[in-house]
Amino acid sequence: MSYTALYRKFRPVTFDDVKGQDHIVTTLKNQLNAGRIGHAYLFCGTRGTGKTTVAKIFAKAVNCENPQDGSPCGECAMCKAIAAGTSMNVIEIDAASNNGVENIREIIEEVTYPPVEGKYKVYIMDEAHMLSEGARNALLKTLEEPPSYVIFILATTELQRIPITIMSRCQRYDFRRISIDTIAARMKELTQIEGIDADDRALRYVAKAADGSMRDGLSLLDQCAAFNFGEKLTYEKTLEVLGAVDTTVFSELMRLLIDDDVIGTMDLVERVVMQGRELSQFVTDFIWYLRSLMLLKASDDKDMEELLNISPEHLALLKEEAGMTDMETVFRYISVFSELQNKMKFASQKRIMLEMYLIRLTRPQMDKDNDALVQRIDRLEKLIENGVTVAAPQSAEASGQIQAGPAPIQQAKKATLEVAIPEDIKRVCKEWNEIVGRTSYPLRGIIRQAELSLGENGKLLLCFSNKLYVDQMKSEDYSKALSDVLNDHIGKEVLFDVRIFDGTRMFDEQFADLLKMLHIEKITEEPA
Repeated sequence: MSYTALYRKFRPVTFDDVKGQDHIVTTLKNQLNAGRIGHAYLFCGTRGTGKTTVAKIFAKAVNCENPQDGSPCGECAMCKAIAAGTSMNVIEIDAASNNGVENIREIIEEVTYPPVEGKYKVYIMDEAHMLSEGARNALLKTLEEPPSYVIFILATTELQRIPITIMSRCQRYDFRRISIDTIAARMKELTQIEGIDADDRALRYVAKAADGSMRDGLSLLDQCAAFNFGEKLTYEKTLEVLGAVDTTVFSELMRLLIDDDVIGTMDLVERVVMQGRELSQFVTDFIWYLRSLMLLKASDDKDMEELLNISPEHLALLKEEAGMTDMETVFRYISVFSELQNKMKFASQKRIMLEMYLIRLTRPQMDKDNDALVQRIDRLEKLIENGVTVAAPQSAEASGQIQAGPAPIQQAKKATLEVAIPEDIKRVCKEWNEIVGRTSYPLRGIIRQAELSLGENGKLLLCFSNKLYVDQMKSEDYSKALSDVLNDHIGKEVLFDVRIFDGTRMFDEQFADLLKMLHIEKITEEPA
């Protein structure tokens, strides 16, 4: 018998087998038990989180002859036929390849015929966002009022591409990314069944690499198990298979960057390349390392080991590095490496690209952005504090090769400013890109991500989809810095609030989008 991949072999067959989606499973089971079954469902979420699997289980449950607490029995003729893919009641459609109007017309004709056996005809439409505009419009009427024996289940990984006219006709269920603990526990269970000897640390790394996708995690586990066939799957072998590096390498790189050691960083890159590691994965993993360092510096929580999901040895290294650098430097490193991550997707010479960015970080005097300037000033101040004489800059730099930053904001005037009115808020929106340009990093990077709306009492409302930005903007330093810029620019006191919004939904569905209403295009990146 041919080998079956783990994710196919152990695909859930009942609702109880589904991991990490309890909020959806419970709702669907309650609907089935109460007989309150909807006519159209929209399953959205990232890949490998169980959308199609849950759709198939639901299709079996509504047609099962002997349902058990909302789950299919798996033993009746209908359950077996659906599981084998021979039932005429469950029709799976790949909308990526069947996305035309003619395909939807076929469905409209088919739904007029009741099921030959069972209670419901279930149409499972995968990658529903790939439907053409004409196909979506053709489906609307049938989706809104299908026959009583028809159920539509639309699955998508790109909710933002589903038109509101379709969303309003469906019950929407958001499939969450599955936690590392849940994926690792499932892997532990399956390795015991399959007789695979694996370290817990190796399984946790595979679970982390899965990025919230159970299917990706099991596929990676399959790959690692094949590489170590007949042997124990260790953490070191897992890193070798996945082209990753150990945490100690990231710690070494961080210390080399802090020490401005160009030769050391180039030597480290050489070692990583010669070990056959994937440089794109290396950059991604280092960004996660920097994230852990950022959270450690931002929090006084004593239980950071559990929060960051790291070993005690890893935490000890992070604590040492947290004392060797400041938050502004960590922010800059994350920003630079995130930029590098995007560029490496299209780079033909990834090693050279990585080396260029490492030199950029170890030689801030070569960089002309404000973050690099702040880093240089901090280092000079530390040298002066330690009694080191600092040489004057070379004449080439003094003559103006390094561009000046934004004009400094004048000190707040002692006289009380008049409070801004809605008309002034409108002016703020119209001149928002100019206002952003007058701020310094990291504030500028944060407010570039803001969506603008109108709050209570005519206040300006800054909305973010990331809670970290909200917390930063509520701090006194960032709040005062933005207030100073706004007040100086408008000549009045601009009051503002900060809110978080649901990033999985369109912003203008939750708040009034002032920039959109005024037809203003927001600049989200630094102009070239």
